[in-house]
Amino acid sequence: MQQGTGHFLIALLASTIVSLLAAGCTAVHPRPAISTTPPPARTLKTIHFTIQVGAFSSLDNAVRLTERLQQMGLNAYHFIDASDLYKVRFGNYPTRQAAMAEAEMLRSGGQISVYYIVSPQQIPATSELRNQIVRTAKKYIGIPYKWGGESAREGFDCSGLTMTAYQLNGLDLPRTSRQQWNTGTPIGRDQLLQGDLVFFATSGGRRVSHVGIYAGENKFIHAPRRGKTIRMTSLAKTYYSKRFVGARRYL
Repeated sequence: MQQGTGHFLIALLASTIVSLLAAGCTAVHPRPAISTTPPPARTLKTIHFTIQVGAFSSLDNAVRLTERLQQMGLNAYHFIDASDLYKVRFGNYPTRQAAMAEAEMLRSGGQISVYYIVSPQQIPATSELRNQIVRTAKKYIGIPYKWGGESAREGFDCSGLTMTAYQLNGLDLPRTSRQQWNTGTPIGRDQLLQGDLVFFATSGGRRVSHVGIYAGENKFIHAPRRGKTIRMTSLAKTYYSKRFVGARRYL
């Protein structure tokens, strides 16, 4: 009896020690640290081969051609380059052959005449690309707001401006502010870098209805609303600070 009792007590003691050790391990393990670093950005598709169908000294000619192409469902846009010519481009084709096939089909149908294929541009390092996106947006400061607008002649709406600034730098940003919000990687306000997009709920609630390009030093470039021009505004301005809903990163 004594020997059996001794074995029983020893087994009970060993079991208790194991249980206490297990409980102790669980108790002293720290919780995993929560990272404040944003995840890698969901990078946008780059623009590969595009079709250029105009380079005009007259802005009106570029506008008419752009509008005609847009009515055909093509994502055409025009811009002024360093040579002061107005150029019209559209499309994002994976190969030169695919772009040429589309252009030839349009030419044979009489929708376009002379064209040439624009090769993909060299995308610079991320820091320089951020600077270029902001520099592109700054060129349009003073252009009137226009709902649905995507060009310097017609004016821009907020997401038309952001889309064009990205496209002119080789990145295929979606068209609407809602699409842009859903495409990017969420980042905190204190993590903003040049070229990130900032979003606002200007129609009440928390639904995204406005977007701008962060330009550094707590400022952003945007097309505010009808009757206003594209401008640089501080994020600290009460109206936008109260309506800020978040930011997104794409590169």
